[in-house]
Order: sequence, then structure tokens, then C-alpha cells
Amino acid sequence: MSKVWLITGANSGFGRAFTEAAVAAGDVVVAAARRAGTLDDLVAAHPDQVHAVTLDVTDLAAVDRVVAEVAERHGRIDVLVNNAGRTHVGSVEETTDEELRSLFDVHVFGPAALTRAVLPHMRARRSGAIVQVSSMGGQMSLPGFGAYSATKFALEGLSEALATEVRPLGIDVLVVEPGAFRTSLLGSGGVSGGGIEDYAATVGATRAYVETGGGTEEGDPAKAAAAVLAALNADETPLRLALGSDSIDAIHAHLDQVRADLNAWDKVGRDTRFDA
Repeated sequence: MSKVWLITGANSGFGRAFTEAAVAAGDVVVAAARRAGTLDDLVAAHPDQVHAVTLDVTDLAAVDRVVAEVAERHGRIDVLVNNAGRTHVGSVEETTDEELRSLFDVHVFGPAALTRAVLPHMRARRSGAIVQVSSMGGQMSLPGFGAYSATKFALEGLSEALATEVRPLGIDVLVVEPGAFRTSLLGSGGVSGGGIEDYAATVGATRAYVETGGGTEEGDPAKAAAAVLAALNADETPLRLALGSDSIDAIHAHLDQVRADLNAWDKVGRDTRFDA
């Protein structure tokens, strides 16, 4: 039986790739975007499989309404893909509260609301999957990406607990951690400051990459979508799926550093209990 997908940010990048892969598999996709008109070509090409809806994931009332409408129209939601997002570059010092909160609204509060909205339907059927599009930046961070990584760290922490909670109910959680893929992400974000010269050597390099790197990334979104479908269809869906050699290598290096710090400070860390 074909599946029913709800995919946010479906008009471009990973969202479009996920939509096309699901359609190729014979499934039905409710493709959500802030401007539903940007999905007209997908709907025209697959009128029986792609249904476009307008959704800004930061509009929590709209989230509940859209999920209810999808469930009523299709009878179920088999796969939720929390994909909508944008990048942001700036030093921690230069990033304002408004910028940070706005990024959390898109990457954490929006996905959390969508997850809460679909779970009653999935629990009732004891079946379903929630795909959280994180980043290699959900495991480690780089100068200039502090705010972006903070949101992805939060999403991964939420998802790790969620996976343990819903696994006994027949629901899978898959956290996707891409590296650099040829999507529109680098051109879709915000930039903070840039006026503090002390950060020119660190954040400056990241800023330059974001400004000039779009279109040169090695990652193919279609291959990423195929990997996600393979993970969802596996006998045991993993909690995390790193995509791209850059992501895998960076996460390995980060975990090595975490282990090195643990080992180096093991005795000091353990010797903090009350004396007998």
C-alpha cells in the first residue's frame, strides 16, 4: 500500500528531492511550502500523487490545521519530514536575540509542533515515521555557525528522546545529518554583523564560504533522498543517518575529540563525589 507523506519545505532542495523520490516509489506526498505556488510544476506533473499546501512552520495554528486536513483527506500520515529550514552565519557575539529566536522557531518549535500534531494519528495506527532533517552541524559546530548548530543540537536532543518514547509504539524516528549538498540552503539564510575585526580570521572564512560556495557542493540531493528512503525501508531504521563524506569525516573527528577529552579528564571528572 502506498504511503502518505507530509513534507515541509518541499519546493526546493532536499524537500523537492524527497518529494520526487516518494512519488517515484508510488507514494502520495502532501508538499508544504510557504508559497504553495512554487510547487505548481510538481502538482502538474503528478496530479494524483502531489498535493500542495501553504504552510509556514512557525505558524503553530496553521500547523494543527494542515495536519488535521491531511489526516481527514487521506485517512493517515505515514511519514512526516521536518525539512523546512534556512542557514545563518555570524559570530555568537554578533548574533542578536531576535535572530537566534527566529532560527529556533523554524528549526525547533516548528518541527516540535508538527511532531505533536501527527503523533496522535501515528499512535492510533501503531505505525509511522518522523524524519528530522538536521545537519552535520547537529553533532559539531564551526565558527560562524553557532546559532544554526544550536538549533540543530536542540532538534537532535528532542529527537533522541522522542525515538525512545515512540519506538515501542511502532513509530520510527530518523535524524538526517547532511554535509554540503547542492541545494539552495547557502543562499537562503541570514547574516549577522561582520563588523568585529577580531572574528575576521575565524567567522570570516565561514562567511566567505556561505557567500560563494552555493552551487559547488559535492552532495547530490537525489542520492540523499534515496539514502533516506533506504533507511526508512530497512528492517531496523537507524536513529541517525550522516550523508556525505564531509559529514561522516567531521562527525568522526568530533567524536574522537570528545573521547579524547573524556579520557584525559576522566580521573578529575570522577573524583567529584562526596568523601565517604
